Amino acid sequence: MDAAERVAALLIGGFDDDYGRFRAVSADAKQLFEAADWHGIHAAVRERIRLEHLCVDDTVERVRSELGRKAQNDKIWRRAKLRYTERLIDHRRPELAETFFNSVSTRVLGRGYLHNDFMFVRATISTEYIPSDPPTYRSYYPKPRLAPVFEAILSNVGWQRPFVDLPLDAERIGRTIAPLLSEPRPNLQIRVLASPFYRNKAAYVIGKVVNGNDEVPFAIAVVHGDENRLAVDAVITAPRDIDILFSLSRSYFIVDMDVPSAYVDFLRTIMPTKPRSELYSSLGLEKQGKTLFFRDLLYHLAHSEDQFVEAPGARGQVMAVFTLPSYPYVFKLIRDHFGPTKNTTRDEVMRKFQIVKEVDRVGRMVDALEFVDLALPLDRFAPTLLEELNDLTPSSIAVEGGELVVKHCYVERKMTPLDIQLREATDDADHVVREYGNTLRELAIANIFPGDLLWRNFGLTRHGRVVCYDYDELEYLTDCVFRDVPDAPDLDQELSAEAWYGVGPMDVFPEEFSTFLLGAPGVREPFMRYHAELLRPEFWRDAQRRVAAGEVVDFFPYRDELRFCNRFEVSEPAAPRQAG
Repeated sequence: MDAAERVAALLIGGFDDDYGRFRAVSADAKQLFEAADWHGIHAAVRERIRLEHLCVDDTVERVRSELGRKAQNDKIWRRAKLRYTERLIDHRRPELAETFFNSVSTRVLGRGYLHNDFMFVRATISTEYIPSDPPTYRSYYPKPRLAPVFEAILSNVGWQRPFVDLPLDAERIGRTIAPLLSEPRPNLQIRVLASPFYRNKAAYVIGKVVNGNDEVPFAIAVVHGDENRLAVDAVITAPRDIDILFSLSRSYFIVDMDVPSAYVDFLRTIMPTKPRSELYSSLGLEKQGKTLFFRDLLYHLAHSEDQFVEAPGARGQVMAVFTLPSYPYVFKLIRDHFGPTKNTTRDEVMRKFQIVKEVDRVGRMVDALEFVDLALPLDRFAPTLLEELNDLTPSSIAVEGGELVVKHCYVERKMTPLDIQLREATDDADHVVREYGNTLRELAIANIFPGDLLWRNFGLTRHGRVVCYDYDELEYLTDCVFRDVPDAPDLDQELSAEAWYGVGPMDVFPEEFSTFLLGAPGVREPFMRYHAELLRPEFWRDAQRRVAAGEVVDFFPYRDELRFCNRFEVSEPAAPRQAG
């Protein structure tokens, strides 16, 4: 076996081992859900994130160890790519294997950005019609009522734990979906993805009803009910609500997939506006999400003419942020030197971003794609932005030919900063303030304290939800010390600009929040009406006690009015208030 063939064999072996371990962790989610092991499900999410990096590291070391100096030979890698491609012709996950090749080759060769000869810049192997075992989805044919079919669908999942009342749940599902259907057509069928989607304290059965030319998508939320028996909590059918369910401001789903591309293709039929990159990421395949994001970005750059500019909003003390006005993302670079009030380091900021990736984001923190050596066309940068980057982030950029190479950055969804929203849409202040306080509450019980609570560090999504996107001062809630402001010993010290009391590195004084939060017009009244207790340390200490006790709180990724207990008559047995 020559060197090129050996490289191809090492890489395909490394990838197959990677995905085998990924699937093993995913398959365990079914048992964890049945056992109500919510901490185990969170651990599985973290484990899958780390597996991608570990398997790349292992394969890089094997290539370097076995090939020695030959590992740097361009001709060997050019031939290795051809040999590798041959091995993907009948592979069930060729798109993921191509991304794995890119990750290993750039590491071994020391080339972290676009290099046409040694990377799969475009997909080489088609992912259409790849056979799956078991099949990606099953089809059911309702004759004549929907309820018996949905009872069969939930029974066929194979959960060993019984339902509180499966026939009643199936009847309610049918009553929810039937009004959305027109007169039954000859092709009436229900298609359901083979594996449930597990996250937090719920499992979701994802499918769609096909009736003639109409399709009705649905996500059935299954939770633990009385005596830990199972119950359907809600059926989500509106495209907007399903889109929110798959938002990357929440933990990644755990799904056991033989052919991931088939799952993504199915999901695209019920969420046609959701980018494939975000769907792969939402399934825990973040590297593939990054690959597709990069391809989308290159395509957009080739079909647009606007320039990268500084992102709207107040300039941050830790990050330099730029965007392309025609593209719905922002690029965030860590500054070389931080503002005077920031006491942190580059490594610490990067650690905070990693925390966000691994914790339960409860719909309140933006996920970020991390890129190393991202090459962008130099002529697309506005001169004023280039000046800013050269001034604030010189160690993070380099000019190579006609490209600006961003050595390290984070990419996040673009949204409206709350300080701008409150200034430009004053009639929306009540909603924004209420959502902002709910964000702090939900992050607290998820063991997260954002640290810097200024309005500019939070944004409003296109779905009207407030989320946090600034993480340089983020801490685990249980690491903070929430204190009362002590009484001043005399009037002079009380009126002094300097604090008369000692402040530790993790001390937080909630009474002081009002000083920098409630000065904007129209903010104080709704804040005090909805969230006055956030200005008292007792709220935060109580949240710490709940977290320390191991409490896993229910965070609903769907509207409360969709829950069966709120939709159907009280006389019927209702599902309990638990979800994920």
